Amino acid sequence: MREILEHCGGIPVEAVAKDTVLLREGEKSGHAYVLVEGCLEVLRGDTQVAVSEEPGSLYGEMSILLDSSHTATVRTVTDSRVHVIADAAAFFRDHPNLAWLTAKLLARRLNAATSYLADLMSQYEGYGDHLEMVGDVLASLLHEQGREIKRGSERDPGRA
Repeated sequence: MREILEHCGGIPVEAVAKDTVLLREGEKSGHAYVLVEGCLEVLRGDTQVAVSEEPGSLYGEMSILLDSSHTATVRTVTDSRVHVIADAAAFFRDHPNLAWLTAKLLARRLNAATSYLADLMSQYEGYGDHLEMVGDVLASLLHEQGREIKRGSERDPGRA
């Protein structure tokens, strides 16, 4: 979202070397980053879930908005330059236009996720296996908005 860059005037830009971890899954930093140039990847555990070279890409916003630890690790794939928002919660409060753009970004992500889940649910309806849980996930995305979501499986004894 290049539009996000328009709201980053005055935010420091840092050069970051390849393979630098900006945000670490499970930690709480209070930081957010906006990509100026380069390439960043998002990892959940050891699984790469996204790669972006799009200037204006925003990272760390979910942790800030949920007041929780980071849900993924963000690492540089190439030497990169990023805007560093050290106190992202205050920054979002002081910049409602950026908060609005962030809400739109998250709404697009939610729409993509629910569309994908609805498609999966339709394809595997009646299979009677673990894919039936897709409907539960979809329902929770749409109806349980105030509930705190804990990551991991309920079957995992190490679940926080």
